[in-house]
Amino acid sequence: MKVWWAAGGIVVVVLLTAGVRPAQAQGWPGYSRDPQHSNLGTGPAQVPNRVRWSTPVDLDPQYTGSDLYIHYGSPLITRVNTVIVPVKTGATGGFEVKALSASTGSQLWGPITSDYTVPQHNWFPIFGLTLTPKDTLLVIPAAGGTVLFRTFPDSSTGTTTRVAFYGTANYNTNNTAFNNAIQISTPISADASGNLYFGFISNGAALPGYPSGITSGLARISTSGGAPVFVSAAQMSGNAGMVKVSYNSAPAFSSDGSTVYVAVNSVPLGQAGSLGTGYLCALNSATLARKTSVPLLDPRYADTSAVMTDDSSATPTVGPDGDVYFGVLEYALPSNHERGWLLHYNSTLTTTKLPSAFGWDDTASIVPASIVPSYTGPSSYLLLTKYNNYADPGIGGNGINKLAVVDPNVSMVDPITGATVMNTVLTVVGPTPDPTLRNSTNPDAVREWCINAAAIDPATKAAVVNSEDGHVYRWDFTTNTLSSGLYLAPATGEAYTPTVIGPDGAVYAINNASLFSAVAQ
Repeated sequence: MKVWWAAGGIVVVVLLTAGVRPAQAQGWPGYSRDPQHSNLGTGPAQVPNRVRWSTPVDLDPQYTGSDLYIHYGSPLITRVNTVIVPVKTGATGGFEVKALSASTGSQLWGPITSDYTVPQHNWFPIFGLTLTPKDTLLVIPAAGGTVLFRTFPDSSTGTTTRVAFYGTANYNTNNTAFNNAIQISTPISADASGNLYFGFISNGAALPGYPSGITSGLARISTSGGAPVFVSAAQMSGNAGMVKVSYNSAPAFSSDGSTVYVAVNSVPLGQAGSLGTGYLCALNSATLARKTSVPLLDPRYADTSAVMTDDSSATPTVGPDGDVYFGVLEYALPSNHERGWLLHYNSTLTTTKLPSAFGWDDTASIVPASIVPSYTGPSSYLLLTKYNNYADPGIGGNGINKLAVVDPNVSMVDPITGATVMNTVLTVVGPTPDPTLRNSTNPDAVREWCINAAAIDPATKAAVVNSEDGHVYRWDFTTNTLSSGLYLAPATGEAYTPTVIGPDGAVYAINNASLFSAVAQ
């Protein structure tokens, strides 16, 4: 097979020989697994009863007490079961990527050092890799808004090439200028054709080929020889007050690939701990021209903006019917106990639909209705989200932190806000008491769920979920119970991390700065 791409007049040709790949094997090639961010595995997943191996994802974790305010990048898994791990190497930056054997955890190649630098931040943002379809290329964020293409992800013989969305020749003219001006700020997403998309920030300085500078926004790198394409947040939204793509928010795609969905916000550059407002944008995936955009509003108040923050790792999810879901914080924090909302739109973003009562810092997972035996409603699919009820001082919740499967088309009245929201089909409470929050006011507070993207296993009718109590669990939708949790690491308050299912059914979860591979026996 032959693939090629062009950037800045440079054409790179890669000849790939067909490898032996099981026809039925399905890897985990990017954040939330597929271009729609469904988090749907093919299974069957193993029940996590034993840690097969573990490896650090952070060589210098920075604790605040026992908390880690960082979003770690998702491991990737190829169709032949190579595990690719992004690693933070220093206190404030430094990154590398290595490939491990799924069965033993032994290193197959690497590490590849990336010169990527992290944008100014409050919570440490995601260093997010992706694989292109059929595992043709591994794509790694790098300095100056460039990416590294690594061929043959399953082999030690791969080669690495740098490509810039604004033209590689321009970058090579003065790489220091670009490195100082531009930084990737979201995980990289690949569409079904292998084209690449990511958010970036820019200080607007004059650059080779761009004397007026480049404005923060969304970049597209074509794998079919197209010219560089990038667009500002203001152009995407149609609102001059929008500054950039929201940190950590990986672009998502319609099922036919013609539309890319991107969240943008008004949080000023250099003030990543601040709060802002935002838009969800639907763009032509080839040209990045705006199709439609919608302001992100709090469902309880007419024309009142929801809150956006770069501390979040929420990304759009596209349902099988084309509906789009995205999580925000509530207006008038913490009136909804800082649970936020999962907003819900039709595919063109022209109709606002039923929201869910929890959306903060979460990417919703698609749950086929057929794998929830107790469900008898009208929907063909449901959604899994965290459903925490935060009891931290000043927030007002009771600490009874749950997971929920919700119905996007059937409503209920939310007992906290009185808003009309998605009905909860199943809920399960975290199993471990939280000694820091339990008191006479909140006697039942439990450790919260620390997932930002929960893996769904249709084959066994279950989800793989990770908790701040240091355990990974299997949530059985048939019995609505959690299997006995597998201990991974000491309990750690941390930013939210993904769970992943490999082609052999192994479960992967990040806890306390390490990635764990868990199996049945």
